Amino acid sequence: MSDNELGLFLRTRREAVTPAEVGLPAGSRRRTPGLRRSEVATLAGVSVEYVTRLEQGRDRRPSPQVLSALADALRLTPAERMHLHRLIKAADGGFTCRGDAGPSRTVRPTVRALLERLEPAPAVLLNRLSDQLAWTDGYARLAGPVGLLDGTPPNLARFVFTDERARTLYPGWDRVADELVATLKEGPFRADPHIALLADELALTAGTGFSERVESLPGLPRSTGVTRWAHPEAGELRLAHETLELPADDDQRLLIHLPADEATATALDRLTGRRPGGLRAV
Repeated sequence: MSDNELGLFLRTRREAVTPAEVGLPAGSRRRTPGLRRSEVATLAGVSVEYVTRLEQGRDRRPSPQVLSALADALRLTPAERMHLHRLIKAADGGFTCRGDAGPSRTVRPTVRALLERLEPAPAVLLNRLSDQLAWTDGYARLAGPVGLLDGTPPNLARFVFTDERARTLYPGWDRVADELVATLKEGPFRADPHIALLADELALTAGTGFSERVESLPGLPRSTGVTRWAHPEAGELRLAHETLELPADDDQRLLIHLPADEATATALDRLTGRRPGGLRAV
């Protein structure tokens, strides 16, 4: 697998920005889906050769001034700028914020109490390996019948990429798979030996369905969105989700699902045995 995460991120962001967004004419003979390297170079005030070296991984340590100019040229959001900064730091090797610490599997009592107060919403606590550590009863009723809670601990990435039931559960499986790979790559990725071990396992067990995504997707998952489920008991569901990051010492995140329409709200009420209106559509 390639380790040129900085180059991959810069290229995918360049291809995602349209000429109109930066005040440039689209032209009639444009072959690239977004900006040309020469256009990024002009906007950032650097040479085309330098942009090429960065994208190809031949230079991985741009100065803060160049980094800021590239971020402006590519119209990066605050989250994308933070991710770009992490990629530069990862290129230095040596010091990492996590050190050799393994993924946290300890759930603080206050986090468990928070999960209890989220009932009847389906909510689950995950660590950076996508291990599912704790969940609400609402999540157990939703996820248990489809196999999401199999394993000790149950792991969301393993389920999505290696369990044949996942493609039936998620009609939009490709998008779910994309988001999981982006989540695994959001931090130091292969600089983290624990994530590297999981990535090697999934590359072997899931094959190109995983490895090709690693090669093509930058590590910047969406924290919100709507996912379709084909549930064996509740039927077709549209679940909106929010991702809440816990403090850095926890190294965990809460994934909370809410019904995205009235039909899903009604189906979840039946599934959880709650009175109608227990969960409102958002």
